[in-house]
Amino acid sequence: MQKKEKKFDFLNKTTLIIVAIFLMFLSAVTLVWQGNKNSTQSVPAMLAQVYFDGEYRIADGEWQEIKEGEHIPSTKGDVTLRGKFHMLTPNGEYIGVYSDEIPIAFYTNHINLTFYVDGKPYVIDRENPMFGKSTCGVAWTAHAFGKVENDIEIVVHNPHNFGNENAIDEMLSNVALWAGIDFEKSVLDSGASQRNLGVALMIASIMFLGTALFSSLIHVKNGKFIWLLGLIILFAGLYLTYNSFGISFWSESIFSNTTILGISMMLYMFFVTTLIASSFRVTRKVGFITCIALSVAILFFFLLSTITNVLFYDTLPYWVIIQSIANVVLMISLIKELTHASGQDKFVYIGAFLPLISFSVDSFATYLGAWEGGFVSRFVFIMLFVVAMVVMLRIIPRSINALAKSKELENEKLVLKTQLTESRVSTMMSQIRPHFIYNTLGSIEQLCEIDPPKAGELVHNFAKYLRGNFGELDNPKPILMSQEMQHVHHYISIENVRFPDMTFTFEMKSNDFHIPALTIQPIVENAIKHGLMKLSEGGTIKVVSYETDDSYCVLVEDNGGGFDTSVLLDERKHVGIRNIRGRLQAMVNGTLEIESTVGEGTKVLITIPKEGKK
Repeated sequence: MQKKEKKFDFLNKTTLIIVAIFLMFLSAVTLVWQGNKNSTQSVPAMLAQVYFDGEYRIADGEWQEIKEGEHIPSTKGDVTLRGKFHMLTPNGEYIGVYSDEIPIAFYTNHINLTFYVDGKPYVIDRENPMFGKSTCGVAWTAHAFGKVENDIEIVVHNPHNFGNENAIDEMLSNVALWAGIDFEKSVLDSGASQRNLGVALMIASIMFLGTALFSSLIHVKNGKFIWLLGLIILFAGLYLTYNSFGISFWSESIFSNTTILGISMMLYMFFVTTLIASSFRVTRKVGFITCIALSVAILFFFLLSTITNVLFYDTLPYWVIIQSIANVVLMISLIKELTHASGQDKFVYIGAFLPLISFSVDSFATYLGAWEGGFVSRFVFIMLFVVAMVVMLRIIPRSINALAKSKELENEKLVLKTQLTESRVSTMMSQIRPHFIYNTLGSIEQLCEIDPPKAGELVHNFAKYLRGNFGELDNPKPILMSQEMQHVHHYISIENVRFPDMTFTFEMKSNDFHIPALTIQPIVENAIKHGLMKLSEGGTIKVVSYETDDSYCVLVEDNGGGFDTSVLLDERKHVGIRNIRGRLQAMVNGTLEIESTVGEGTKVLITIPKEGKK
């Protein structure tokens, strides 16, 4: 019964988390959708509306009638409008031709206006140098025309000719009587939902960045992904906030608004690029180079607008081109990663296409004037936020568990260190058996009488052998395979004096890897004692070292008598093998396998992963 209750509680918690995330997603999508509806630049009907009736021409082209809903491009040259303003009540009822002292409000998206009334010009050029850089951007301006008898002529000039294809359409659909504070409040209210969502994302990003800091302090493996997600959410929030309708009334520094909007776009895409590239495995180097190139380009644009007269806004088209190229590189890399991925990784790589594709779609649509920039990306912002919440809900519990287990791991390390020391002592003592010492000293005694030079050589090798055993007693780290083989050669040179008919061969195809000390020598000794000694004469022991794509291998093979490997199941009787296997696992994550056939011989294979060194 208890197990069922625990399972039920777990399912309840999981269900609640999924429902909460789903509700957040629906709420956010609703807010973005509402913001997009308002950002079609229609001022609420509570304000008295004004519409312009007349004709227009592009540059020196033919005059055409201004029709409701018909697009007038603002990036094909100066546009001249000619006609009259007409007034409507807040309910849409017609009042008559405008002829009053009440100012008319104009929405200008990086365009300037020159009015000609009865032949007299009046310029609203917010990007004229006399106003300074602080006026480069989106703003509302007002002009009181007074009593007008003849047609009004308006020349619209776009100083940038990019990014605001619909600027004239937006201006004509937003003309209204300037009613002071009420007008400003209505404009602010129309962009409030998107702006509030942006602020909410920025606040949420603080939570993510705080979690990222906590994860870094306790060395959580995937902490960098939380950092990147937090930064992505931060700049997505900034973008939503400063791209909302009526931002010039919420933050009055027009140039700063434009700069923050541009920077948030750049850094949002930069951190998205970094997050995607960080997940690469097969094309990791390509992702790294792409991120470096993109960061250099962004830094260049920052410096260019800071130390020269080039406006930061004017660098955006070049950034869009560079980011688009980076996106193509990333998408090609993602395709390659998909071919090598499996399981959940495939869904991650498929999802990574979304922000890249949405950026490309929004950039192309903005160029054509199909819709306002960032329309599709706003929905991706919300999806990334939901993904980030899921990631954090998974990583935070792991982080807490990791912190709780850190002390336990430290204790385990101390115990393991003690066990390794005991293992090394046991191994060393098991190798220097009294009978081996006695036999060696006996050989030295005999050689002193019949072959003194050879006796001296045997003493030298015996001293080297003893030094190797005792010297490794306090060594907690693995040694190079070449060093281990030196110890093996000292041992073999001693045994060869006693058993000159035994043959030893070596094929050392790889020596440059680490192995626990006193690993190969006791295996060779066992091959002599339990293998070749069973033969009437001779016998061969072969030591081979080689490497594969992911491992280093050592094979010790003899053609001795062999044995039944089932006897190895009782490790109490085979302390030496148990010690070797334990040290291999603990020090280099290695394994030891024994294969033997009675009457044919024995093979011992040691396998060490290439990243097994600890």
